[in-house]
Amino acid sequence: RVRSDSMSSSASQGSRSKMLLRQRLSQLLTCVEDMSSDDEASEEVSRTLDEAFQLCGRFIPTDAFLHMVTWNVATAEPPEDVTSLLQLDVQPPTDLYVILQEVNATPVRFISDLIAEDSWSHVFMDTLAPRGFVTSVRMQGLLLLVFAKQIHLPYIRNIQTTYTRTGIFGYWQGNKGGVSVRFSFYGHMVCFLNCHLAAHMNYALERVDEFEYILEAQDFDLYDTPQIRDHVVFWFGDLNFRIADHGLHFLRSSINSGRLNLLWNKDQMMKKKEAFLQEFEEGPLNFKPTYKFDRNSDTYDTTPKTWLGFGKKRKPAWTDRILWRIKPKTLPSEEDEEEEKASTSTDDREDEFPILVTQDKYTSDMSYGVSDHKPVIATFSLDLRKCFDTPLVHVSPVGVWSADQDALLTYTVQEDFMSSTWDWIGLYKVGFKSAADYETFVWVRENDLPETNEVIQRSVDKDEIPLLGGQYVLGYYSTNMQSITGLSASFQQILESKRAVMEGLVPEDINGLNK
Repeated sequence: RVRSDSMSSSASQGSRSKMLLRQRLSQLLTCVEDMSSDDEASEEVSRTLDEAFQLCGRFIPTDAFLHMVTWNVATAEPPEDVTSLLQLDVQPPTDLYVILQEVNATPVRFISDLIAEDSWSHVFMDTLAPRGFVTSVRMQGLLLLVFAKQIHLPYIRNIQTTYTRTGIFGYWQGNKGGVSVRFSFYGHMVCFLNCHLAAHMNYALERVDEFEYILEAQDFDLYDTPQIRDHVVFWFGDLNFRIADHGLHFLRSSINSGRLNLLWNKDQMMKKKEAFLQEFEEGPLNFKPTYKFDRNSDTYDTTPKTWLGFGKKRKPAWTDRILWRIKPKTLPSEEDEEEEKASTSTDDREDEFPILVTQDKYTSDMSYGVSDHKPVIATFSLDLRKCFDTPLVHVSPVGVWSADQDALLTYTVQEDFMSSTWDWIGLYKVGFKSAADYETFVWVRENDLPETNEVIQRSVDKDEIPLLGGQYVLGYYSTNMQSITGLSASFQQILESKRAVMEGLVPEDINGLNK
């Protein structure tokens, strides 16, 4: 198969058009203020505004809800039930899940996990598959999973992942470093960066240096957002910052009495004044330190000394953290300031920060005891303006599908993008776990790249269609964007085939068929 890629083009709105629109809206507001409540024109104005909102709905701020988990589980196997961890029944329902598990980093375990997903991936995929799995990336010992509701998949684009090792010359300490995934979410650039930084009380400066190195070292193959700090950033993981100065007895006494505020000013992260750290926000630490616990208990470390006198109890610490950073607005130059004074346009907070992040919850879940760390959970509301709300590709089945005959589908590229003859369309059972979890697939048209709005038909061989019926969707996968860029509506048109009846897989009279 010879690869051929299209070139992407995009239209931009001029600043003059936006200025004129703002002026007209200002005039409209003045007219509305002068209009009496019983004015006959008020109903017409209301209808017209409703139409305008529908037309421009993609620019209306929308809430998306993000649920994040960070947990260092080391060599432990996952619990059977992660419902409490994921808070599946909360309202409003979650749109995105981002989960980090720091798992066993031994070389044998790492190699085996390359062949088949580890048990932690399985338990989360099996639990969250109905919401649609987006992507996963694994650095040795660091597992980063991102899940999204199926309806959001076509609007999660340009997924890229990278990692940075830290430690001795960046070598061997495979579970120390940073792994990140970035993508466009309705046109907003978001990056999730997990770090596991240097351990022990006396290495606070090393932790700061490692984080700064990770921020500078990681880059993405994108011209407009090549660096982590070009995104809205969520930074989380076992950051290993400790509570300095206080003795073990004072720490435990403060925790047991609920006086956590006495420990905040000694938290090593809060004491750091580096400018790049000050750009990050964190919610109040109103939950107990999450490290170090005896396994399967709520008791802090009771490690006894060995007969040789080695070993000591670790002081409790908030090692596991979740922070976020909105990309600061670039400070204007003197020339820009003069132009701004002469301009009649005004910038509100949404213009300065096109995506707003509000933390709704920051806590830990003490009910899980498989590790000496407790999991930390943070939930966020993302107030954003959708830069687009139309999938790049429309895909749909044609007619009734069954394994008794070849099936047809159509796809249409609705907006120019970097399509490729290596793109493909997968048939997925509803509740699929990942883009690779297809029943079968067909390549897109090989000879010619599609024109915008051209309807293209592809055939699916009957031998590739599932024998048993069910509810399915079709998904268009872009190799360049590394994501599903179009999903059909779910359909139950795959009927049990005569072959299924003949092989005794279904009753003889199903679908009116008989032997």
